[in-house]
Amino acid sequence: QVQLVESGGGLVQPGGSLRLSCAASGSIFSINFKGWYRQAPGKQRELVAGIISGGSTNYADSVKGRFTISRDNTKNTVYLQMNSLKPEDTAVYYCNADIRHLAGLGYTSPLNYWGQGTQVTVSS
Repeated sequence: QVQLVESGGGLVQPGGSLRLSCAASGSIFSINFKGWYRQAPGKQRELVAGIISGGSTNYADSVKGRFTISRDNTKNTVYLQMNSLKPEDTAVYYCNADIRHLAGLGYTSPLNYWGQGTQVTVSS
């Protein structure tokens, strides 16, 4: 059973910071983290920060200069450091990854996974 588990969300005042974590667990052969997404009430899910093949990163214009995505391959974990938070950053944040499972002596084709989400609320 492979799963992605996010943590680190919560209530923070405008201007504050949070660090989200997304850890993958299970019978993993390899993992390709795609990035962090968020979904605010009544809105579509949107990409916040992505990791492109080769390790490059890209960010939504609304978070550039404030958010930083990073990963620790030894821990199968991706992070999202969020600084200078604004009320409009309030949303449920999800991580996404393509994961190859261990299978016998080999591995499966990549399967796409979403975490369960972690709530971030920015309010005074």
